[in-house]
Amino acid sequence: MNNSIKLFFSMIAFGIIALSGCGQETANETSKTKDEKKVFKIGLTQFAEHPSLDAASEGFIKALEDEGFKEGDNIEYDKQNAQADMNNTQTIANNFVGDKVDLIFANATPSAVSALNATKDIPILFTSVTDPIGSGLVEAFEKPGENITGTTDYHPDATATTFNFIIDSIGAKNIGVIYNAGEQNSEVQVDEVKKLADSKSAKIVEASISTSAEVKQAVESLVGRVDAIYVPTDNTVVSALESVISVANSNKIPLFAGELDSMKRGAVAASGFNYYDIGYQTGKMAAEILKGNKTPAEIPVELPGSLSLIINKKAAEDQGVEVKEEWGENAEFYEEK
Repeated sequence: MNNSIKLFFSMIAFGIIALSGCGQETANETSKTKDEKKVFKIGLTQFAEHPSLDAASEGFIKALEDEGFKEGDNIEYDKQNAQADMNNTQTIANNFVGDKVDLIFANATPSAVSALNATKDIPILFTSVTDPIGSGLVEAFEKPGENITGTTDYHPDATATTFNFIIDSIGAKNIGVIYNAGEQNSEVQVDEVKKLADSKSAKIVEASISTSAEVKQAVESLVGRVDAIYVPTDNTVVSALESVISVANSNKIPLFAGELDSMKRGAVAASGFNYYDIGYQTGKMAAEILKGNKTPAEIPVELPGSLSLIINKKAAEDQGVEVKEEWGENAEFYEEK
């Protein structure tokens, strides 16, 4: 065998060995990829910082943890707060899409609307949304959109229970309502309280704001014009609730709220539920999606659980309301610890 023939066979043998080595390397890489743990990235967008929304976010994270998705192990969160700025919600949502997160948790209506504007592909789970249909998030509770579902913080009996108490038990006839006209969920609630007040021959006195910095001036404008003040689940107002409480205390005007966290902070009473619980409900939904068991379209929008009318005795005293023990027949008393 001459040298050229030997060289030819040597080249063939080298090529076979090289190809074999590549195949083995590819197999090893495939095996490694299969063994790697999937880490899900969740974009958490919250409209404002206040106890109710904070509790909902905590409940969401805890539910996922209970379902086996532990932060720092197989899930990571990009937590963003819009600081009650509508423009920030869209920027946050767009960034999540650019980062290709696996799921978006949108806490409050503005954040949810911006998330849906940003993507029709990434799963979106919302909570703390008063009117999912009216805000354009879902077509129906039983048949939400292709990539979105969640929980509402609207219970059909909550506002009526509080207003019946304000009018029947407190005797208020002129009730001030402070809200951000830019929040769709607040507009829905204002329309509702107008109907409730009208049915009992009471009057709603509106004070609308656009930023939290305007809240104190708005509540001061109600002094001398109203017998009581009601704050719906308006994120802008609730984030500055201490301003409302201060004016209510100074002028002995009973203050009522649309959710229990505001009652604990200094409102006389509220009918509601724990926002932690609806956040937890939403987290359970998210787990079903991350596990691949369901799509958002297959999960109906859920209502909050049972309601309670709770009266804050100290707030009542601070705002000149005499607490009657007979109220305990239909309500619970809250006392600060």
